Order: sequence, then structure tokens, then C-alpha cells
Amino acid sequence: SGYDVANPRSVDPIYGTLDDAVELIAQAHERGIRIIVDVVPNHASIERDWFKDALNAAPGSAERARFHFLDGRGTNKSEPPNNWMSWFGGSAWTRITEPDGALGQWYLHTFDSSQPDLNWSNPEIRADGLETLKFWLDLGVDGFRVDVALALMKDMTYPDLDDPEGISLAMRMDLDDGSPESMARRLKVANSPVLDRDEVQDIYREWRALMDSYPGEHMAVAEAWVPPERAARYVAHDTLHQIFNFDFMGAAWDADRIRTVIQETFNGLSSVRAPATWALSNHDTPRVVTRLGGGALGRDRARALALIAHALPGAVYVYQGEELGLEDAELPDEARQDPVWFRTNGEAVGRDGARVPLPWVAGATSCGFSASHITWLPQPYGWDEFSVDQQEADPRSTLNLYREILHLRKSHPAFVHDACEMPLIESGILAITRDYGFMCLVNCSDDDKDMEVNGRLLVTSTGEVGLKNNILRLPKGTGAWIQL
Repeated sequence: SGYDVANPRSVDPIYGTLDDAVELIAQAHERGIRIIVDVVPNHASIERDWFKDALNAAPGSAERARFHFLDGRGTNKSEPPNNWMSWFGGSAWTRITEPDGALGQWYLHTFDSSQPDLNWSNPEIRADGLETLKFWLDLGVDGFRVDVALALMKDMTYPDLDDPEGISLAMRMDLDDGSPESMARRLKVANSPVLDRDEVQDIYREWRALMDSYPGEHMAVAEAWVPPERAARYVAHDTLHQIFNFDFMGAAWDADRIRTVIQETFNGLSSVRAPATWALSNHDTPRVVTRLGGGALGRDRARALALIAHALPGAVYVYQGEELGLEDAELPDEARQDPVWFRTNGEAVGRDGARVPLPWVAGATSCGFSASHITWLPQPYGWDEFSVDQQEADPRSTLNLYREILHLRKSHPAFVHDACEMPLIESGILAITRDYGFMCLVNCSDDDKDMEVNGRLLVTSTGEVGLKNNILRLPKGTGAWIQL
């Protein structure tokens, strides 16, 4: 279940059956909705038959060659094979008990010990990965999200890392804020012994050829935290189609920083002419409202940042609950489930706060998410006001703001494809212009701004924004779309 995948070509029974998945795909297609499957190629589950076979097999066997099994170092081989760290904290190696009861080899898990890494240098793993894609394509899916797309290939000499803690921090979704420390960690990832190795693209060339062999349009988006200059390799004409833009997701509330990230994104992808992607948060990061200050401040900034994301060419990914203006939920320690929390002994709270079930109906059991009073993570008190039914009735709600900007974006197809410019207007203001007389203005400064603008308002992030007698009133933390 989840990212501990015991069978990549089936459905976890808690969600239903394979027949249910086929019906879901068919029903979605009838409604013009495309289905993307989240594939998890980097690792398997300790419950997968392959791993059980490996535990029962001998060192050096074909069964263990599907994973990364090594002898330990030191006296009695009691130390891990190298200094690689899990991205969830602690060593990336766990020692097993051999079939005869003796302590034996160690296996690699760059995440939790329940998620052993697969050995993609093994042709059997490459072939099995293609079989998984073919299985879902034959069922009619439209594409794939490739989990941890940068990590499949490892340096098979397994050298120690110069800075294992730095790489571990970078891969815990330590979002790049533009600081020298954060940027230095990102550079350590590029073509390292454990991440973003050049040869990983050989795998994606095989995947692209398979997807291209099917009729119709299919796509794959890579989850890969790489510097902009490395991104193009994942989205070349013969590899994948899109790569998530984590620099934008982590950009500080600063006009210059956001502008720089946008320009670096375009520059990094220009050589392959791939579309950019924009997202404000995901299931591995703090919700954007929390990241930008929390409460009313964070919510205003998040609404304004949404205007920026949707004003840019490329693809926009909206994380569930973002359109409701949710922030991270405060959870009691006993309710936490994230392995990050347990593997760091509570030093890192993990990602549970961004994964709490959504509120749908105010006053209903579990806010309409479930008929049960107990959900897999508890919903916080006060979420009723952010429920879907409450926001649908409020024309100034975050939900209706998203619906408005998505409608405008869809009604102007050039939004997705045409280039944009980011003129420097004044300090603290981010401006985005498009050739068809469109402008987005967002005030990232700490001061309210009055600006001369000849045009009409299309949409504003809050009701405090106004345009009268060609003077745009743009309070701090707000934004507007304008037709010039």
C-alpha cells in the first residue's frame, strides 16, 4: 500500500479491485478526465515476493541481485557497507538474519527499512519496469507520475559520500530558499553516487519508446529534485515529458527570488523546449499557506502566489486542499504516522500535517470525508469554515478564486503555450505580461502600493484590491490579473 508496493500491477484491497480501477478509468474518460498512475520504481516493499525470496536465498544469488545486498564492514561485518543515509533519517542500510539464523548481509533502503531499493543495473528489473508500464497502459491510463525519478541508478562501487547528511537533508524536501547553504546541498545531488546519475536516462528512453508505441497521447512527469541545469535531461525529446519544479515550490516570498526561479526554469528547459511546471505544494512539503506564514497572512500570500503560477506558460499542478486555502494541521504526537517522525525520534515532525483528509461538508461526520468519526489522520477543530460546501456559497472564497482563474486560463489557450515577460516595475512587485494584453501584478513587499495601470481588473486575490481612475490599489500580499 502507499509507497511500500508489494505488487506494482495490482490494486491494494483497501481501495478496491482491479475491476474497480478499470471502471474508474472508463468513467473518467467519459467525462474528459485523464488518469495518471503513480509508479514507484526506486523501491519495493518488504512484503513483495521478490524480497521474501531474497531473504531466503544465499548471498550472491539471483534473488538478492534484484536489490542491493552487501556484506557489512568492520568486526563481524557489523557496520553498514557505507555511510549512505536514509532520507527519512538514520542509516540507509538494514542488516538481515540469514536463513540459518546468523546475522548476515545488509540491504539498501534510501527511504524506510520497509522499502528496499531495487537494483536498476539488473536487466531483470529494467524488464519488469517496462512490464508494469505496459500493464497500466493496456488498461487505458494516460500517463505516469514517476516517484523519486532521480534515484533509480546507483554507483555500483558503493563509495562513501563526502556529505551524506547534506544529501539526506536535500532529499527530505528541504525546499531551496535560494540561500548558499540550500544551493550547495542541491549541487551535491547532481550526478552523485546515489542520485541523478547520467545513466538513469537510459531507463527513461526505454519508457518513452514504450509510451510512444501506444496510440493517442501519453505522458510521464518526473519527481526529481535537481538543479535547473540538470532538469532538461529528464524531459528531452526521447526521455520523459515533464519534471516537477521544486525550486518554484520552495521560493521565498520575495519578488526577486520568484522572478529568478521562473527565469532559471525557462533557461534550464530551453535547450529541449519542454514545458515548465508550476506547483505551490505537494504531499511531501508544508502546505503553501503554512510555508508563507500561516493564518490570514499565509492565506493571502498563497492566493496571490496562485495568481502567479496560473499566469505562467506550462502546466500547473494543484495539490488537494490548496484550492481550499488549507494550512498544515496541528497533530498530537500519538496520531503521527510519517516514517520521518519515527526515524528521527521526533526531531522532524514529518509530512502528516499536509496529508489530513479534506473537509467537504460543514457539520457532517469527519467533515463529510467519511461516514466514520475516525479518519486515518485526525481533522483539526475549525476546519468546517474551509469546507467545500461553505466555500461554494462564498464568491470570495479561495475555492471560487481557483475556479475563476482556472476558467480564465482555460478560455485563453495561449496561456499554456505562449512566452511571457517579467518587466521590472518597482521594488517588491512581481509583474508577468503576455503578448495578448494580459498582466499579472503581485505585491511581495511589506508596503501597500498604488500604481498607475491602464486596463480593467479580471480577477483579484482579495477584495482589498481595487482599480479606480487608472490607479491600482495593491495592498501588501495581494495580486491582480489585468486586461490592458
